[in-house]
Amino acid sequence: MGKKLRRRRRELGLTLKEVADGAGLSVGFISQIERGIATPSLSSLVAVSQVLQVEVANFLSQPGAGAALSRHDQRATYAISENSLSYERVSSSFPGNVLRSVIIHEPPGHRGEPIAHEGEEMIFVLKGAITVELEGELSVLGENDSIHFQSSRTHATWNHTDEPAAVLWVGTMDVFGEEPGLRALHSPAGESHEKKGET
Repeated sequence: MGKKLRRRRRELGLTLKEVADGAGLSVGFISQIERGIATPSLSSLVAVSQVLQVEVANFLSQPGAGAALSRHDQRATYAISENSLSYERVSSSFPGNVLRSVIIHEPPGHRGEPIAHEGEEMIFVLKGAITVELEGELSVLGENDSIHFQSSRTHATWNHTDEPAAVLWVGTMDVFGEEPGLRALHSPAGESHEKKGET
């Protein structure tokens, strides 16, 4: 994945800083992803993919939109890499929908990278406990606790315990890459149009 991201960044003539600024991440973290040292979370991978004008599906296979009803024993679990966060898709997709939702399983000790992006999100702890850092302020959330905030505020999560944690994440970020506008932008035709407009 890191090699693909680096190749695409260089194709677009972007610096590490330009990708980091556009994705709301640090330069150091983007460099670590490209070198295979760090694994991004789903939201971070989506943010980077948007800056690089490619589908997140180029790097991660995710379950498609299912029916409105979600059964706990029928959801597929997927991950970006081994020993990283794993996800279960909860939300479906329909014209005009703005909410996306996944259950995130955080292994003990996992610490997410700080990120800021457009939209809003809510985290509800289903199992275990996590620390949420919101613009430098730390809050410990236990089972049935929640937090709701603007995604433009720099945020990160950390499983500070020695037990797995599971949280329900609901937000407006298109973590599945299904927005028609984004698909058009990321298509070959969209890229060609954008390049023609460059100065």
